[in-house]
Amino acid sequence: MNIGVIGGSRVHDDVCEVAYNVGRILAQRGVIVICGGLTGVMECASHGVRDGGGTVVGILPGYDASEANRYISIPLPTGMGYMRNFLIIRASQAIIAIDGSAGTLSEASFAISEGKDVVSIYPLNIPRTKEKEGHVYVEPDPQKAVDLAISLGEKWQQIDESNER
Repeated sequence: MNIGVIGGSRVHDDVCEVAYNVGRILAQRGVIVICGGLTGVMECASHGVRDGGGTVVGILPGYDASEANRYISIPLPTGMGYMRNFLIIRASQAIIAIDGSAGTLSEASFAISEGKDVVSIYPLNIPRTKEKEGHVYVEPDPQKAVDLAISLGEKWQQIDESNER
């Protein structure tokens, strides 16, 4: 069985410890771990897999296998950038999400759309890192949701119209 492990590329020590333990436990259960092969959750989980005597496949964004973290058993360079996230999901029968933000959320969304289950250790969040990045709003009232969407859409409509001039 292949289980995908997804998560942020920059993590705190406590999250790294969780990822390490997940990787180690998966290896001890005889599962092949699929991940993005780089830093953060991917590296911490890969370390756990190696220490647990397992195999971890790193599906890399670039063309160079040497981009992989040092714990990857099988590096697979794709040259696909973030599009490789879909390959991680396709190669896995289920997904464990550990921390992360927008990239992790996109992978979880791919998994769900493919009918695969996602087990998330921590709630996924999407922090704003740039002024022009979007937000996710929660508005349970239908009327208020429509009003908010129209208000937000007007902002982009004005930007689109000014770019046409």
